[in-house]
Amino acid sequence: MTSLTPPSTTVQPGRIRVLKQGSRPLDKDAGPVVYWMFRDQRVGDNWALIHAVDQANKNNVPVAVAFNLFDQFMGAKARHLGFMLRGLRHLQRNIEETFQIPFYLFRGKAEETIPNFVRECGASLLITDFTPLREIRRCKDKICKRVSDSVTIHEVDAHNVVPVWVTSEKLEYSAKTLRGKINKLLPEYLIDFPLLQLPNKKWAVAKHSIDWEGIITDVLRKGSEVPEIEWCESGEDAAMEVLKGNKDGFLTKRLKNYPTDRNNPLKPRALSCLSPYLHFGQISAQRCALEARKARKLCPEAIDTFLEELVVRRELADNFCFYQPNYDTLKGAWEWARKTLKDHASDKREYIYTKEQLEKAQTADPLWNASQLEMVYHGKMHGFMRMYWAKKILEWTEGPEEALAISIYLNDKYQIDGRDPNGYVGCMWSICGVHDQGWKERPVFGKIRYMNYSGCKRKFDVDGYIAYVKRLAGDTKKRKAEILLSGKAKEVRC
Repeated sequence: MTSLTPPSTTVQPGRIRVLKQGSRPLDKDAGPVVYWMFRDQRVGDNWALIHAVDQANKNNVPVAVAFNLFDQFMGAKARHLGFMLRGLRHLQRNIEETFQIPFYLFRGKAEETIPNFVRECGASLLITDFTPLREIRRCKDKICKRVSDSVTIHEVDAHNVVPVWVTSEKLEYSAKTLRGKINKLLPEYLIDFPLLQLPNKKWAVAKHSIDWEGIITDVLRKGSEVPEIEWCESGEDAAMEVLKGNKDGFLTKRLKNYPTDRNNPLKPRALSCLSPYLHFGQISAQRCALEARKARKLCPEAIDTFLEELVVRRELADNFCFYQPNYDTLKGAWEWARKTLKDHASDKREYIYTKEQLEKAQTADPLWNASQLEMVYHGKMHGFMRMYWAKKILEWTEGPEEALAISIYLNDKYQIDGRDPNGYVGCMWSICGVHDQGWKERPVFGKIRYMNYSGCKRKFDVDGYIAYVKRLAGDTKKRKAEILLSGKAKEVRC
């Protein structure tokens, strides 16, 4: 992929990378603009969509949005795909009714469906949003080769406040080395969004329909092993309600407890609860940051802590996955960490558990079991427990490679925000010391930071947390049983 000079646009040029320069000038006999939406699944506050409409209007051509539904993308189940598709259904209604921009949903391999659509509609410009994950980057490489030589392809970082390639041109060692670079660029990039314009020219193709109910039913059936969650409503409106709603918004109702209670697993509502929406791009991190800055006078400590997590830590994760191709294996760890883990790989473990035993929470540690069950039944493990959970997997498996593979497998399977740079970096931090430093050497862990049951007991009510998760799992099982009985009763009546 090459990075050439971006075109004139209302979007900051630094946000745009030219992945492929087409032979056809965009300002002469141009075809339509297509935005392949992937990571940023929203109409509002979306730099990629703003750029697509801007370029279409500049050249007086129509614009359309295309989304490709991969078949169980990277192991995604009903929990993830149901949430995503319900959000996209809202998005289609909004973008077509409010902005008269058609939304197309394709199923299959994006490296086939997207080039086919570009060819069929005669597009001159393909715009896509940014992700650092290698599966989609490889897919983009293939798309660049498969579209006509006349087609130009732009990639827009609509996910990060500061575009990942602008913040740094290299792999950063820690938050400390990245923080100053981001803060220096915030005055330029943490700005309000321009209004999304209506397209000057309408899409000529006849209106199409999407069988949302059929598609959702199909993916729920195929991914039923990990069912949907009920506590988190999907879509842009729901995301804004969680951020600043009058009923239970983070910035409006829950902010003051964030600094003191965010590391207490018994107080999950002290957290922002925005991670599912940020992961699926149903809300912009930049919008969250802008709204948070407005509230800073009320709780400066809370806002500063929140912005550190929202901007610095999230964008550090994108930096790691963008510049480190081995972001999910031991090869991606720093040399000191690889050495110390190798030195202690054969250390005697008190317990050795299989992946199946860990998945079923069949360990001798009731606290760890509770954290695993919270993830399985609730779809989101508390952030503090994620660290303890992953470190115990290192302690209870044959070696660091197996520990890392199991932790990523479980995280991606059950967490509503799985398959995310934050998840990979969280596992790498816990097991491989990424973005951390060396600590006092000890068996199994070597110089990797250690966490234990006693340390958790000093920080929060461990027994209370275990009881809380037990109730959570029990309630979920009860509701599932009621739904099954209800379904069988309907079958009998029919």
